[in-house]
Amino acid sequence: MSTRTRPRAHPDDGTTTYREALREGLREALASDDRVFLMGEDVGRYGGCFGVSLGLLEEFGPDRVRDTPLSESAFVGAGIGAALAGMRPVVEIMTVNFSLLALDQILNNAATLRHMSGGQLGVPLVIRMTTGAGRQLAAQHSHSLEGWYAHIPGLRVLAPATVDDARHVLAAALADPDPVLLFEHGSLYNAAGMLDPAVHDVDLDRAAVRREGTDVTIVAYGGCVSKALEAAEAMAGEGISAEVVDLRTLRPLDDATVVGSVRRTHRAVVVDEGWRSGSLSAEVESRICEQAFFDLDAPVERVCSAEVPIPYARRLEEAALPQPSGIVAAARRVVS
Repeated sequence: MSTRTRPRAHPDDGTTTYREALREGLREALASDDRVFLMGEDVGRYGGCFGVSLGLLEEFGPDRVRDTPLSESAFVGAGIGAALAGMRPVVEIMTVNFSLLALDQILNNAATLRHMSGGQLGVPLVIRMTTGAGRQLAAQHSHSLEGWYAHIPGLRVLAPATVDDARHVLAAALADPDPVLLFEHGSLYNAAGMLDPAVHDVDLDRAAVRREGTDVTIVAYGGCVSKALEAAEAMAGEGISAEVVDLRTLRPLDDATVVGSVRRTHRAVVVDEGWRSGSLSAEVESRICEQAFFDLDAPVERVCSAEVPIPYARRLEEAALPQPSGIVAAARRVVS
C-alpha cells in the first residue's frame, strides 16, 4: 500500500501549514550548519512521502538531501555512524510502523552508546517519523507508538502539536547531544495557523499550557491536542472551564507542569491515541496519582484508542480513535 500524499494548497492568507513549518525548520538547519544533512526514503526527488522536504534537494543538493534504499535498519545505522563521526544527521522514517525495522539500531545502539562507552560517545541524531491514524491508511500504517519509545532511557521523544513548535523544534532537537525522536502526526500536516513572531525556540523540557482553565485539566499531545482544545471550547458553552496541557516532550515527561495544573483544577482527563493497555496515558495518570492524589476531587479519566487494529473504514476508524465528544464525556464525569 502506498502512503504517499502530496501537499495540498491553502489560501494565501498569511497562515503557515504544519508541513511548511517543518520544512522551514529543515531549511534553516541545513543552511546554518554544514554538518546537518537529511536522509531517508524519497526525501529528495520526490520531496518526502508527505511533502515536508519538497524543494530542499534543488536548494541544497544530493550530498545534503540523500535518498536512501528501502532499508530502515541500514539508513538509521548510517545515521548513527554519521552522528558518531561528528555530523548532525536528520533521518526520516516514512511512518512509525517502519521504525520497527530499525528498532535494533534505535534501542541497542543509538539509545545505549553513551552509557556503554562510559560517556565517551554521544549520538546527536534526530529521527523524524509520521505517526497516528485518522487518514484511512488501515492497521499497518496507523500506529501511535510514541509510548513505546518513551519507555526507553537514552532517547528524547518529542511530539509537536502546533505550527510554532513544528517550526522551531528541529533546532532544539539538533542541539541535543543525544538521540531525539520526532513524531509528526499525519493529520496535522495540512493544519494551518499563524506563526507567532515572538516565538524563536522550543523549550524541550517543558510542557505547554495551551488553554487555561479552572475546573478540569486535559492532558494531551500531538494530534490529540487540537481535539482537546475543541472539547474545551465545547465545554465552555456548558460552563465548564478546562485547562489543556500539551505534553510536547514525552520523554522526559514534565511532571511539574502537569501536576501543577491538576493541583489547581483538582480533576484530570488524559487523552492518548495509543492503546489504553500499557499506554503513555497510564504513565501520566500514575504520576498524577503519585504526586497529587490528595488534590484530586475525582478519579483520573483516560480517553484512548479502542483495543483493536485501526480499521480502514472511515466510520469505524473514527469510532476507534479519541474524539472531542469522548473527551467532553470524560470531563463531564469528573466534574459531576
